[in-house]
Amino acid sequence: MSTLSVERLYALLPAIQRLRDIEQGGPLRALIGVLAHEFEAIEENVEQLYDDQFIETCQDWVAPYLGDLIGYRPLHADTRPEAAAAALAAPRAEVANTIAYRRRKGTAAMLEQLARDVTGWPARAVEFFEQLATTQSMNHVRLHANATADLRSTPRLLQIDGAFNSAAHTAEMRRPEAGSGRYNIPNIGIFLWRLQPFALTDVPLTPDVSDPGGRKLRFNPLGADAPLFRLPRTEERITHLAEPVNVPEPLNLRLMARAVRVATDATPDDDYGPGESVLLSRPAANPADPPLPIGVQHICICDLRDVAGGWAHEATLDAQKIAIDPRLGRVLLGSGVGGLILGTSQRGFSMAIGGGEYERSPAGAEAAVQLTVGGSAPLQAHLDAIRSGGRLLIQDSLTYAQTPAFTVDGVTAAGAPGFEVVVAAANAARPLIAASGPMLVAIGARGRLVLDGLVIAGGALQLAASGDEEPRELVLRHCTLVPGLTLNTSGDAVAPGAPSLEVADASVTVRLEQCIVGALRIVGDARIELVDCIVDAGALDAVAYASTAPDLPGGDLSLTNCTVIGKLHARRLMLASNTLFVARLGAAPGETWPAPLWVERKQEGCVRFCWVPPGAITPPCFHCLPDAAHPDALPHFTSLRYADPGYAQLRSATAKSIREGADDEGEIGVMHALHQPQREANLRIRLDEYLRFGLHAGLFYVT
Repeated sequence: MSTLSVERLYALLPAIQRLRDIEQGGPLRALIGVLAHEFEAIEENVEQLYDDQFIETCQDWVAPYLGDLIGYRPLHADTRPEAAAAALAAPRAEVANTIAYRRRKGTAAMLEQLARDVTGWPARAVEFFEQLATTQSMNHVRLHANATADLRSTPRLLQIDGAFNSAAHTAEMRRPEAGSGRYNIPNIGIFLWRLQPFALTDVPLTPDVSDPGGRKLRFNPLGADAPLFRLPRTEERITHLAEPVNVPEPLNLRLMARAVRVATDATPDDDYGPGESVLLSRPAANPADPPLPIGVQHICICDLRDVAGGWAHEATLDAQKIAIDPRLGRVLLGSGVGGLILGTSQRGFSMAIGGGEYERSPAGAEAAVQLTVGGSAPLQAHLDAIRSGGRLLIQDSLTYAQTPAFTVDGVTAAGAPGFEVVVAAANAARPLIAASGPMLVAIGARGRLVLDGLVIAGGALQLAASGDEEPRELVLRHCTLVPGLTLNTSGDAVAPGAPSLEVADASVTVRLEQCIVGALRIVGDARIELVDCIVDAGALDAVAYASTAPDLPGGDLSLTNCTVIGKLHARRLMLASNTLFVARLGAAPGETWPAPLWVERKQEGCVRFCWVPPGAITPPCFHCLPDAAHPDALPHFTSLRYADPGYAQLRSATAKSIREGADDEGEIGVMHALHQPQREANLRIRLDEYLRFGLHAGLFYVT
């Protein structure tokens, strides 16, 4: 009950009544308190009724009714991953902009905003007739439409045939709907960026292992080359057409170099600086204070590729400058620059999976014992303090060069509940545990260990046999167990096929949710369930799943919406749904593998809506590929290397039967949760409604 509400009602009484009430101990005031409770509920309801008049503030259930008032026609369910399950009938942004859409029907700015609202991807609309090489009327000269390319303009040359192309082309007759034809009078192009930027904030740059001087650094905490992405700026007006600064694409070396060269503190660069895509800084004298940014006048953007004798420009860099190569994520310090350098950058990926600084709710908030740690401090003492139940929350995205052991005590009393230990990264934190060897895991009788939001490299998690038959559980959520244990400087796995999780305890149940992991070795009597995960052995002919003992099958396995890269040998495949099994049969010396996907007990379990490699030995398959109608259906990936932004992403060249082959006509594999086919279908339906008569629109994926 609000004290303010009670006082407001009580103050309405005559003063004489209040005085007499005080003399008698306040019974009237107590009665007013009861009335105030109901008054507060009525007042809150009235305020909500007012808020429900506006699409920006209304409740989710009101949005369809507001849409109906203006004639909004709903599409398929709102399949964007950030949308709540209850808010399926009317996307809020689309309802809010429906009137603006109709007023600007057919214009490029309106089509661009429509594409962004319907799909949730950044978009740019291009009228291809503006890019035709034509003879112009002298009464209507279009100075921006040059018939010949401007060879003096580096930005224009670098953007030829892309989303921001400004060079004129001759007409082509192909239609844009198939993604082939572009430059013609009736053609409109909708360019879409599917990769998202994921931040790494104030992380110490990683020294190059081959540089004793400490001048060569990388943004990637694993020490691998990886391109930096742009953090896009939000467009403030529906009439604004997207520019390069508004889309999340890889930073271009030459364009960024031109911008940084002329930037000053008064006129900052669009990509370097506080709040921008890239920033270098130094730790403050007081650890509690924010880092001190390094000004743009100390930065130069240049090519730092490998050349004979080291990196390019290593010998010619000004002593007081710091060079950045955004294509490789490299940093080179001038000979006069020293001290610890912190880096903030953006990495590109398709979805929020594995460890990352994205929004999530760390597990274990209800634990009685809550400990926190940060600043790369030792973890083991804190882990020992919660072994009988509790949560350890890691507060930052720093590297913890340690090899901790995770222990959960068992219970001895019959029927007593077990202990739960949670080791989690704080929201918007991405700690890296860089181990120097295997990390031992011990879970006592009826115990439960939860790892949430961690990135683990350098060693495998090893759960030894317990010697009893008591149940126990291991849960990994939003974790990355780096495939191949760690990466070399080129981004390749150091040890392809090396297991990142070994479970030798037959009584354990393992569950992985939204994780990226290397090869798994699970003893035959254990049980493991994977949901929205990538299991990557590092090579198509390496073993992704098997037992801890050679040539024996792994434990009972269930997979939902997963991508498995490498050979699989399981005792039972209880369920495989919407999963890609990508493997090639190629045995190491001494191995006898009859199939890339080999399940021992074919009478149990089910494989449904999956892609299985030819020759697979599995339980009964239901609507799986390839089949008689699609014998040549093959998945084509942007990349199968963990360090690449397009890792595990299906290319648009992949057969439609795979891209729409899941049980809900979505994509088979780990990217199923993105609902990309439904987004594209919704956009095509909306384009038919808002495109002017005679025009044809094509969708072009930039990333």
